[in-house]
Amino acid sequence: MLVDAEGRCICTRFVTVTEAAALGAAEWIGRGDGLSGELAARKAMADALSDSPVMVRVVASRGSGRGPAMLQAGDVLGGRPIQGADSDADGGKAAGPVPEWDAIVQPLEAINALARGAEGALAMIAAGPQGSLMQVPEMYMQKVIVAGQAAAAVDIDASVEENIHAVAKALGIHPSELGVVVLDRPRHEELAAQIRAAGARLKLIPDGDISAGIAAALRESGVHMTIGIGGSIEGVIAAAALRCIGGGMQARFWPVSRHQVDQVKAAGLGDIETPLSTADLARDGVLFCATAVTGGRFLRGIDVRPDGITTETVIMCSNCHAVRTIKSLHRTENGGAQVSLRIR
Repeated sequence: MLVDAEGRCICTRFVTVTEAAALGAAEWIGRGDGLSGELAARKAMADALSDSPVMVRVVASRGSGRGPAMLQAGDVLGGRPIQGADSDADGGKAAGPVPEWDAIVQPLEAINALARGAEGALAMIAAGPQGSLMQVPEMYMQKVIVAGQAAAAVDIDASVEENIHAVAKALGIHPSELGVVVLDRPRHEELAAQIRAAGARLKLIPDGDISAGIAAALRESGVHMTIGIGGSIEGVIAAAALRCIGGGMQARFWPVSRHQVDQVKAAGLGDIETPLSTADLARDGVLFCATAVTGGRFLRGIDVRPDGITTETVIMCSNCHAVRTIKSLHRTENGGAQVSLRIR
């Protein structure tokens, strides 16, 4: 476990990382240029990680090898010494970097939502001890995500109808009450038809692969299952969150070329057809942190107020078993407009 000198989990140190990325993207809300927003978020996240006491190695990132030279797979950032982090032989305190962690970054999910000024844009990171996050090549991944109570009921090789009925039974509801989320893509037209034919309630979403998967594991979200083909990197980030809150996932790589098949084999990830579980993708000790830019299913978006800029962040940790929602007010000075905490 990654702890400070007093033995406390330092998972909350990642909050400033996603806050920085969200604030970096915020100036691009509704301006029709999601790529510039993603670049601003990426730069801000890289700067925040570089200044962090947590030494992080990026093991997967969207656009690695072809995007901006920031937060590429293999990059090592942070490790700024913490005064008093270690004790020397005489019982005194000595400064030193904390152990290196693996991280998968998503500086901005739903760049199109950011460009439109619509809900759903978030800055995210998943992290854990070395080897705890599967180092996946960037490609498609087939996924079925449900709440923990239904994790044993799903089978990625079963039909859509069979899975819908099995999940409904596990949750104690009728299939017609089951909310199923699918990314609105041409590749999912047949899947959508099968969900409707099975009698479930289908919700098509334009963006938000990760947050939709997390919603399936949350109470009162109205989402009981997220299914379809999305990104492999997004799959591992979602799995990290599910390890913290108890959801279940089954997944499988979905390559579209021989090169991608070779990438999976070269990474030592086994047979391309082998189903992957939540635990395969994210092991013990992982955490998930997200800050909303434009808001979404479980977080409020950035709000610019006279007394500063507010952000809302969720940090889920499988080390200390806490799920925290943190609201921050970011100010440029101690004076200025009178601060409102809005307690009531």
